Amino acid sequence: MNKTILLAASLIAVFTIGYYAENAIAFAQYMGNVGSQGETGEYTLEEALEIQRRRIEAAEANPASGSGTPYLDANGVAGAAVIAGAVFGGIAGAFFIRGRSGKYAAMGRG
Repeated sequence: MNKTILLAASLIAVFTIGYYAENAIAFAQYMGNVGSQGETGEYTLEEALEIQRRRIEAAEANPASGSGTPYLDANGVAGAAVIAGAVFGGIAGAFFIRGRSGKYAAMGRG
């Protein structure tokens, strides 16, 4: 019975997601309001290219800044991973140590 309920719930979820996903339209690059003649409103292609050129120049002028993602910083990717690992590892270690003793520990295993 549990398999039947799980299968039915899964099918309902798949069809519901498919139904609502149809309404979500993704635009790869929206360049502003497009008129009937094909002209764009604000933020034209030339403006976008100029902004990208300035970004490249700023990155070349400041090579020490890198990509802007601080991997080894405490606020970055590796720092957050180390901090999360230390916190959850400490909690797991405490559970393992406490699990070896107590009134529910198996006899003869420590």
